[in-house]
Amino acid sequence: MRIARDSGVGVERGSVVTIGAFDGVHLGHREVLRLVNDLARARDLEAAVLTFDRHPAQVVRPESAPKLLNTLEQRLELLDATGLVDVVWPLTFDESRSNETAEQFVEEILVGQLHARLVVVGADFHFGHRRGGNVALLERMGVEHGFEVIGLGLVSPEGVGGEPVSSTRIRRLLADGDVASAASLLGRPHAVRGTVETGDKRGRDLGFPTANLAVAPELCLPADGIYAGTFSGADRIVYPAAISLGRRPTFYEDAPVPLLEAYLLDFSGDLYGQAAEISFVERLRGEERFDSIEALIEQMQRDVEVTRRILRQ
Repeated sequence: MRIARDSGVGVERGSVVTIGAFDGVHLGHREVLRLVNDLARARDLEAAVLTFDRHPAQVVRPESAPKLLNTLEQRLELLDATGLVDVVWPLTFDESRSNETAEQFVEEILVGQLHARLVVVGADFHFGHRRGGNVALLERMGVEHGFEVIGLGLVSPEGVGGEPVSSTRIRRLLADGDVASAASLLGRPHAVRGTVETGDKRGRDLGFPTANLAVAPELCLPADGIYAGTFSGADRIVYPAAISLGRRPTFYEDAPVPLLEAYLLDFSGDLYGQAAEISFVERLRGEERFDSIEALIEQMQRDVEVTRRILRQ
């Protein structure tokens, strides 16, 4: 998969292009990508994805922008891993781009750069300044510029309960702590990336040294609680981990933000300063306040054993 950076896409022979945030690159997205790939192969064109370097809502309505399921780096890796995309363009979306008319977007990007011959978007797709563009406008401009348009409804892949798969639905599941159901729609456990930072070392004092992961505030975390999952750092080795996400009420009355920390099973070493990823496999329980340190330690021991059993399965 080739990654273009705002110019020089190199699709002179033409493309079948789909447009969207592709947040999560979930099973619904993959069905769309499979369609785009099939159409591109049948027409001897490039299978192209036009996405954005940030969610457009972060620019046009930052006060209500959704939390993101992954970073741009993760999104590009996930798109590449599908094996269905020839070229992806993470278009810079800034204030200037948000003020561009829908017609300018079509002429400059779809026609001028991507040489679109077929555009595949959601049936409710809107774009351009003040959401002035839609499928109908694409169809009208397609007649003039020589591309066709397919407007799709939300996709319901087999085996996900019949409901359409969407990033919004996945965020709701994560907000409930239901990481297992979220994983069934993503096609993999939900994972967040960040940097391991120095904490107050309470876990070490309790006999459970943890890696504290600092995560960008725009990323979507599940509900506070204790989870079984995995941790991978600079060595790319995936370690089983018991994960705590929360405000540690046993020690603090009112912590302002949740702390994400992972206890790596059967691991010893220094992780400070490393870029790392934590994946959430299953929720064990909600966060609790314990009356004594001894009771907390006993529960942590049980959490580790349950984590070990879950991950063995």
